[in-house]
Amino acid sequence: MLNSSNIHEFVETEDRSVTLYVPELNEHYHSVHGAIQEAQHIFLRAGFDYWLDTHPNTPCLHILEAGFGTGLNAYLTLLHAHEKQQPVCYHTLEKYPLSLEEIKHLNYTMQIDSCDKSLFNTIHTIPWETEQQLTPFFSICKHKCDFRDFDMPPIFDIVYFDAFNPEVQPHLWTTEVFTHFHTSLHPDGILVTYCVKGIVKQALRTVGFTIKRLPGPPGKREMLRAHKI
Repeated sequence: MLNSSNIHEFVETEDRSVTLYVPELNEHYHSVHGAIQEAQHIFLRAGFDYWLDTHPNTPCLHILEAGFGTGLNAYLTLLHAHEKQQPVCYHTLEKYPLSLEEIKHLNYTMQIDSCDKSLFNTIHTIPWETEQQLTPFFSICKHKCDFRDFDMPPIFDIVYFDAFNPEVQPHLWTTEVFTHFHTSLHPDGILVTYCVKGIVKQALRTVGFTIKRLPGPPGKREMLRAHKI
């Protein structure tokens, strides 16, 4: 443990990036095998890159993230959009944002070779509920809300589903919740997540997804990619 706040403890993972541990839930925000490499594997390679490989002429990639958390997925996507020269419109949901004091302990900018490290802090300090164009290739709108209270028209290509695991927060992995995300995806949209539990696969199928199991990141055998049908 590096240090702690009243709610979270800071843990260095195997790729030297920091994650947060929530004692009350006995749960980490990321894999202890490597926070950065987990996010890159699940959300960038199996989500972002897969979409561009199968839809190479996408004018603007619309991504909806369930679980803003540390902002790591948003930051990596911003950098990846710049690298690929791919415009991205990013919406993210979080009911309990981290404090600015907690964010200071996150070391992602020291572990990632990026052109503008200040953008990580910018992602956290911009206002909620307002779309902000942070780079020529990346805009973001943060929504402070419960997954169950968020409704959007079918405009998204990808959902990054990154809630705490269903043993800890089962109410976030129900057919009710997945119906919201299925509705928010346009036809042929995809949802990617680290969780492969049977109850999750069944809930996804029930609301109208087909399921594909994929090799997982280090320390995890499999992950899921779900296609809207």
